[in-house]
Amino acid sequence: MKKITLLPLLILALITACAQPAPAPLILATTTSTQDSGLLDLLVPIFEEQSGYTVQTIAVGTGAALKMAEEGNADVLLVHAPSAEKELMDAGFGRDRLLVMHNDFVFVGPSNDPASIRSLTSAGEALVNISSSQTGFVSRGDGSGTHKKERAIWSSVGISPAWDGYIESGQGMGATLIIASEKQAYTMTDRATYLANQDNLDLEIMVEGDEVLLNVYHVITVNPDNWENINYKGALAFAEFMTSDETQALIKEFGIEEYGQPLFFSDAHKTDAELGVE
Repeated sequence: MKKITLLPLLILALITACAQPAPAPLILATTTSTQDSGLLDLLVPIFEEQSGYTVQTIAVGTGAALKMAEEGNADVLLVHAPSAEKELMDAGFGRDRLLVMHNDFVFVGPSNDPASIRSLTSAGEALVNISSSQTGFVSRGDGSGTHKKERAIWSSVGISPAWDGYIESGQGMGATLIIASEKQAYTMTDRATYLANQDNLDLEIMVEGDEVLLNVYHVITVNPDNWENINYKGALAFAEFMTSDETQALIKEFGIEEYGQPLFFSDAHKTDAELGVE
């Protein structure tokens, strides 16, 4: 009887396995708040391990992230500017848009509170006080979701901020908070980024709880019909990961142990209408 050796078969199997191409890298364009808060440091490695994809995270303002989608320079977005997101979808640049989570914006400022906004319940009233007192205010000024929300609130009270103490950092939320702290000025920030950086800041939460300060995040897959190089398969896998029960549970618990409160609230089981998002 002819003896059969398994070694050549094992070598062939190994060569075949090594020849299998790795999944194409996935480009994630996201707001700086998801990066600065530490959330993506938790979630991205889990997704990479489970899916086999390598994620290239580009943390920019939401406006820049949406522009990347329009130009085919990202595969998937995690952003927080609902009105601008809908424009992107209506223009055909996005394929899928799924609700992921929310937190809120707050106004922070120096403890001596020169504009007397502490504990006001109206974000608009707070900006009126800041404008009237001509105290320092640092805006991101970068077209981000946070900046868009801030500008909408200024507009709602009929003010175009333009005094010497109003400056635009042109930077992300973490850097803007540092500038505001150094200048002892006010700024508007998402709560998660403030809490994640509060030990390094000389700022306190002044105004919170106004419904207009709701901050909602969606994951959007970039439409592959527009560009042949879009990694739609990977983008959809990431969107499904972000809205899965397991990931939503992680989001729900994120921050509780360290800060005594969650930094985000999971929303994949809800609708925009339930959150009051137009």
